[in-house]
This record gives sequence, structure tokens and C-alpha cells, in this order.
Amino acid sequence: MNQSKILIVDDESSILKLLKTVLNKEGFPLVDTATTGEQALLACQTTKYDLILLDVMLPKQNGFEICPWIRQTTDAPILFLTARIGDFDKLTGFAVGGDDYITKPFNPLEVIARVRAQLRRYLKTADVPTMNRIYTYRTFQVDEYAGELRVNDVTVDCPAQVFQLLLFFCQSPNRVFSKKQLYEQVWGEQSLSDDNTVMVHIHRIRERIEPNPSEPVYLITARGLGYKLVRESEN
Repeated sequence: MNQSKILIVDDESSILKLLKTVLNKEGFPLVDTATTGEQALLACQTTKYDLILLDVMLPKQNGFEICPWIRQTTDAPILFLTARIGDFDKLTGFAVGGDDYITKPFNPLEVIARVRAQLRRYLKTADVPTMNRIYTYRTFQVDEYAGELRVNDVTVDCPAQVFQLLLFFCQSPNRVFSKKQLYEQVWGEQSLSDDNTVMVHIHRIRERIEPNPSEPVYLITARGLGYKLVRESEN
């Protein structure tokens, strides 16, 4: 993990200096910085990053606008940094491809904790396992080894956190998980700080695997209990 490459994108030099200093001090020496969306896109095209800290309020193009473009070059976790704390802003961040949301002003140690949690999951998926584990359903496949989702034999873009949540369901099919359990297992945090986080990612999975996301047949809601991924025999 300490050799992970991290990109910080923020137009405030004080924020860049603070985050880079703290990351270096906490054992992350490979940290690049960018101050504009254009610089961030160029950096992602030339370097394979393991995690990106992306400010929302950037000049010219904001973080929400450039995130989809970054997603075309990498499936690494993207953590938004912003002073905007409204639910709409959080939902927008997840919808455009973000994996986590950190509000300013922030505690640098909280940022480090979130970075480590995201890297643990991302690098675990990227590591070569002893066996190639492929979870196959009627219309889609989840390839744990390749970190890929294929729907009707076509590879579908799947951000890291969305893939991790889907993979978790695949590893325990036909079992109901509450929002709190999913948050603890996939996000690695004990408390569910934002109820919308899990719901948004459930919706993003359904958009990818369900023939009709509004009437799911795979990732279904167990009313009052949570969610479960069912096999065809239960559909």
C-alpha cells in the first residue's frame, strides 16, 4: 500500500501542501498534485494512479464535470473534497463516479483513514488471487480476478466502490444485508454516516446489471431488512 500512487487535485495551494505533507508523513511517498481539471486529466492519461483526491470547486471545469472523463482512464477510487455538504451534492458526486465524499474543513487524519480504507479494497481487487473467481448469472458476470463486470458479454464500466459492493453480494448470494452491514463490510466504517451512500450505490449496480432497473430481478429489496443478490432459481 505504501507504494500506491496518489493524485491530489485542488486549486488551493495550502490544501495541496497540507495533504501531500500528511500523506508523505503517513507513509505515502508517491503523491502528485494538480491545480486544474486539465492538469488532472493529463496526469491520469500518463500515470496509473491507485487513488485520486478530487476537489469539487475547481476553476473552469469543476470536479463533478471532469470526474466522468477521469473514469474513462481509471477505475481507481475517487474521493471528492468540497465545502458543499448538501445531500444533492453528495448524490451528484456518487452519480458521476465518485467513491467517497470528504467535506471541508476536514481532519487530515480522517482523510488518511479514508484513503487507507479505499486503497485496501482497491488493491485487494487488483491483486492476483490464487484462483480466477468468476460469478456468473444469466445476463452478467463478475470477474474478481480481472476486476470486470460483463453484461451480455460486453464489459461495462464499473467504478471501484460499485464493483466492490457488487462483488460482496456475489460472494454471499441469497443473503440479506442491511444498509449498516453493507456500509461496515464494503466501506469499512462502523457507523452509517449517510444513509444515501448505500442506496445510491445499489441504484448504480441495478443500472448496470438489471434488464429493468426499476423492477430488479437480481439485486432485490427485502422490505424492512435490506438487500440481497438472488440466483435465477429465486427470480
